Amino acid sequence: MRVLALDVGEKRIGVAVSDPLGIAARGLAVLKRTDLPADLAEIARMAREEGAGLVLVGLPLELGGEEGEASRRVRIFAERVREATGLEVLLWDERLTTVQADEVLRGRGLGWRERKRVVDRVAAAAILQEYLDENARGEGR
Repeated sequence: MRVLALDVGEKRIGVAVSDPLGIAARGLAVLKRTDLPADLAEIARMAREEGAGLVLVGLPLELGGEEGEASRRVRIFAERVREATGLEVLLWDERLTTVQADEVLRGRGLGWRERKRVVDRVAAAAILQEYLDENARGEGR
């Protein structure tokens, strides 16, 4: 079963998808947020096209593990994704994934404009790969 992963931000949503065996993640797209119905329709379309059976949504916890305002917004968004896709939606701790993705891209020599364009997609892939790796080890949260 393929997994579609989302890194939900206020302006953009990074999207990644797993391979059919659930071993590897790859960045798929960065969606520029427009309005909720359009965002949800695009996510549902991508889930169908990719044959996803599960949607993984990054939950932005604070460094100490607490939930803040961003976490509450993402929880509400995740519920809307579940309604729009009809798929199971899991929340996954995404602390520091965008920072890590930016560092990887910086290490590859990308300038800030190039990094800004792809960082959300890379962060979504990082969230998904962590989930896939933990599930392969039997440590899924």
